[in-house]
Amino acid sequence: MLRAFRTALSITTLAAFSLAASALDTNWTDYRGNTTDGFTKAAGLPTIWSETQNVRWKTPIDGRAWSSPIIWDNTIWLTNADKDGHQMSVLAINKETGKIRINRPLITNATPEPINDFNSYASPTPAVDKDRVYLHFGTYGTVCLDQKTGNTLWERRDIHCKHSVGPGSSPVLYGNALILTFDGIDVQYLIALNKTTGKTLWKSDRGIEWKGLHAEMRKAYHTPTFTTVDGQTQMISTAAMAACAYDPRTGSEIWRIRHGGYSGSARTLVGDGMAYLFTGYNRSDLIAVKLGGRGDVTDTHIAWKFSRNMPFKPSPLLIDGLLYIISDGGFLTCLDAKTGAEIWKERVGGNFSASPIYAEGRIYLFNEEGKTTLVKPGRTYQKIGECELGDGFMASPAVSGKALFVRTKSALYRIETK
Repeated sequence: MLRAFRTALSITTLAAFSLAASALDTNWTDYRGNTTDGFTKAAGLPTIWSETQNVRWKTPIDGRAWSSPIIWDNTIWLTNADKDGHQMSVLAINKETGKIRINRPLITNATPEPINDFNSYASPTPAVDKDRVYLHFGTYGTVCLDQKTGNTLWERRDIHCKHSVGPGSSPVLYGNALILTFDGIDVQYLIALNKTTGKTLWKSDRGIEWKGLHAEMRKAYHTPTFTTVDGQTQMISTAAMAACAYDPRTGSEIWRIRHGGYSGSARTLVGDGMAYLFTGYNRSDLIAVKLGGRGDVTDTHIAWKFSRNMPFKPSPLLIDGLLYIISDGGFLTCLDAKTGAEIWKERVGGNFSASPIYAEGRIYLFNEEGKTTLVKPGRTYQKIGECELGDGFMASPAVSGKALFVRTKSALYRIETK
């Protein structure tokens, strides 16, 4: 079902906003940064740290939550949940001091679904703009808060799917819309809410053929990526068994490819006229799709595929025509972005859920055991540093000014060279 809405941000305005927001990376508005590709223009980020070195502050956080920190001005926003999923909450933390300004429950659940070892009840990362912060907990609810007061402006508790092992897709903003992804084992759709009122603007069912498929093979955990093709904004969203591009103003489908995977969350990356998307489990492929098609483009627009040591969770980086991809099992692969040819592959070590970032000629890789590996991009593997904290990373990092803000399984850190 599609219900169109007329209010949309112009491409020019959107581009200007992105450029202004990313200029100094004071704010961090997406788990992959302001440009949603893992890049930051920040200068002077630390390259050495430990529990006793270059930690400006450390704030312990109870509960179990894999969402990434989001930063606007002097406030860091986090979602949180207890381990059994009965209570979901919001945290607002002072960026300068690490002190918790707001810590309050938002949603209470009597009978939450079970989760697996790789997920939490607060895995989706919040969305934020200058006035509001949007906290999303999948089928359990979505809450909009006033940034200044922390007061609830609206909430929706009536949008559902069966995630099977907990929520994972993060909300995204486009113009006046907050867009949510629901790819469950029972139903699969995207829905846009008016970001000011919470009212439904449109809903778009996936329309994928599920006949003969087990219910678990219908779910996915991707977060959409935006790009512009021939003057039109497209929102690329990978579901189970297919990936689709939509018009974010209306939810109407523009193109799709069939891929055969499911349950992945590695985010699509766009560059050099192609979308680089990951299929997830069952068929762990990286597929390079040429942009500009319409309808089913499976047989016409796939430029190349790569299938060895591809990730289910961490998202890639595209730097100077080379793709850098860290697998869940700790293999870092460098591919030629135009051809898919393997340049090199190296075992970094550890397990990975967090997505890497790129700053000042350095790739930062954060593993689940607490180790961060720094790599210099290029056509040969060059490890240039290694740091370690006492606990591991499930959440992707944030950047503001000259500081890294990293959430481990038990705390939030501000890491900055003294």
